[in-house]
Amino acid sequence: MKGRTTVTAGELTGLQVEGLRYRLGERVLLDGVGLAVGPGESVAVTGPSGCGKSTLLRCVLGLTEPDSGTVRVDGRELTGLREDEVTRLRGQRIGVVPQFGELLPELTPVENVALPVLLSGGDHRAAYKRAAELLTEVGAPGEGTPVGALSEGARQRVAVARALIAGPDILLADEPTGALGPETREDVADLLFAVARERGCALLVATHDLSVAARADRTLRLRNGMLTDVPEEVAA
Repeated sequence: MKGRTTVTAGELTGLQVEGLRYRLGERVLLDGVGLAVGPGESVAVTGPSGCGKSTLLRCVLGLTEPDSGTVRVDGRELTGLREDEVTRLRGQRIGVVPQFGELLPELTPVENVALPVLLSGGDHRAAYKRAAELLTEVGAPGEGTPVGALSEGARQRVAVARALIAGPDILLADEPTGALGPETREDVADLLFAVARERGCALLVATHDLSVAARADRTLRLRNGMLTDVPEEVAA
């Protein structure tokens, strides 16, 4: 049986989303969406392409401003902050694993992983040391080969390491295995859920892949702008 973490509205850790609404033209993508993900807990949001899963993650990241509702990261409300404050909070608290990695192909894995710390003014030597440690931990190569020459699976492992470099409290993954083959998909999915659990990160995964969603402690389905629980026996 999967472990479950109960998160109440009064807790000041993890991720809390309340009453999130977002309309794109005539389409209502988010209609009062609410969810909570506690430290060490994983939640998968499923649904077909275009249903609003990526929009939900963009609202959590502060990249898309919702029409109404709130997003709280470790008790601090993200919605309504100035752009520079959102950027700072995102860089310190949230790690992101996108579908295609979004790495710089001409840089080595260790350079890609260290880059967020370097761009924020962090110590060069410490950033490279930590990047090398994370790459070893996730089973990805470090120096030598540019990321563009790596396999899709290796690139996605590098993306996982990069998401962890700032020691985030929250991990967001948008179709993290969507571009991978069957065997590689299973390996990367196992890695993502394992590192989040081991570090006590709140993990929110948007995926249409039910085999990936089955690894989560809870599975929610986004349909017609609303989230509904998926029974464990259906999600498995």
